Amino acid sequence: MLIRFSDHFTCKKLLRITFPSMVMLVFTSIYSVVDGFFVSNFVGKSAFTAVNFIIPFLMILGAVGFMFGTGGSALIAKTLGEGDRERAGRLFSMVVYASVALGVVLATAGFALLRPLLEALGAEGELLENCIVYGRIILLANPMYILQYEFQCLFATAGKPALGLYVTVAAGLTNMVLDAVFVAVLPWGVAGAAAATALSQCVGGLVPLVYFALPNNSLLRLGGMKPEIRALARVCANGASELMSNISIPLVSMVYNLQLLAMAAEDGVAAYGVLMYVSLVFQGIFLGYSVGVAPVVSYHYGARNAAEVRGILRRSLGLIAGFSVAMFAAACALAQPLARMFVGYDQALYDLTVRAFGIFSFSFLFTGFAIFGSAYFTALNNGLVSAVISFLRTLLFQIAAVLLLPLVWQVDGIWAATAAAELMAALVAGVFLWLGRDSVVVGGAPSG
Repeated sequence: MLIRFSDHFTCKKLLRITFPSMVMLVFTSIYSVVDGFFVSNFVGKSAFTAVNFIIPFLMILGAVGFMFGTGGSALIAKTLGEGDRERAGRLFSMVVYASVALGVVLATAGFALLRPLLEALGAEGELLENCIVYGRIILLANPMYILQYEFQCLFATAGKPALGLYVTVAAGLTNMVLDAVFVAVLPWGVAGAAAATALSQCVGGLVPLVYFALPNNSLLRLGGMKPEIRALARVCANGASELMSNISIPLVSMVYNLQLLAMAAEDGVAAYGVLMYVSLVFQGIFLGYSVGVAPVVSYHYGARNAAEVRGILRRSLGLIAGFSVAMFAAACALAQPLARMFVGYDQALYDLTVRAFGIFSFSFLFTGFAIFGSAYFTALNNGLVSAVISFLRTLLFQIAAVLLLPLVWQVDGIWAATAAAELMAALVAGVFLWLGRDSVVVGGAPSG
């Protein structure tokens, strides 16, 4: 069954159009976990700690891809809804070219700042050197890393979500196979894991670049473009919430790591790393759904079909509630098997990780609502509300919780911090959605 953006969207159609994006984001998260699995089991706990320590910094640099992807997707899909396909193509090309240029600049800056930043965060000795080796190799592929995340959003906007899934699977398989070769077979250790990830990012970034540069049957194609500074600024402003979210997550992870180093030493950091890997996979469901549905919302917003937008919102909230319960149940059931898979070789670390899982799992009951709420307002080109939700969810609430709760519950307070922050963020998202219940978007949407 062919689904067009202009269709009426039932729950079945929403799941059909968002399924490739959900699988794509989950698969991306799974192959991001592969490095940790191989390093932990074939190199050791110290190297595993180093990978977990450096990843937040690298995620900040790659976060630009989500900014361009989500902000660009909203404006491009809205332009398609207005019937101006030619301008939509020019906007698409401008967004891609700008992200490549910025990726090169960020990679260069990353090389210069990596060591002093890690030293300022307290890394030293073997931990510091392993972080630098891993980080510098990944930085070489940073422009492709940005494009990979960007195209995960833009494939849906181009009407080709399934193709985006195929590219992601190809990149993921590249990472998995090369990790097995470079880490498990060849004695390349942390450097091998980094090389496997960098090469997989090149697959995820270059293949879509070539596809859109050649003649294709999607809604978009790379070509010439006329610089539109105001439009680019609008893309960046609208995508700022996703940029903030993706920057805040690693920044908050650094705060968690510092707290855990002080209260639970390296075992705490390693256990938190396992939680983050699982969290990335589970959140991929919510992120994938939000990425997949966003261009549909933007299209109907551009077409001034407010009734359809409100219907999509109602059905989406019901689906998110179902996903949330399923994610919580899965996290509770998989706590021991996943802890055993990553750190089963160390009984004390295993016990700590299982206990952390039991507390952390409650966060999945609330995460999806805040993620979707932020993405919904981005899709409606309301970057301000989206940014407020994202800022509170990923930065303010998280840091407040991880600094305050351990004063009462010690290490358990650290594991509970994410659930507390996600609950507060879900409540905030609910307030904004309630305030906008009688209009398409707070402050300026067509009312139908």
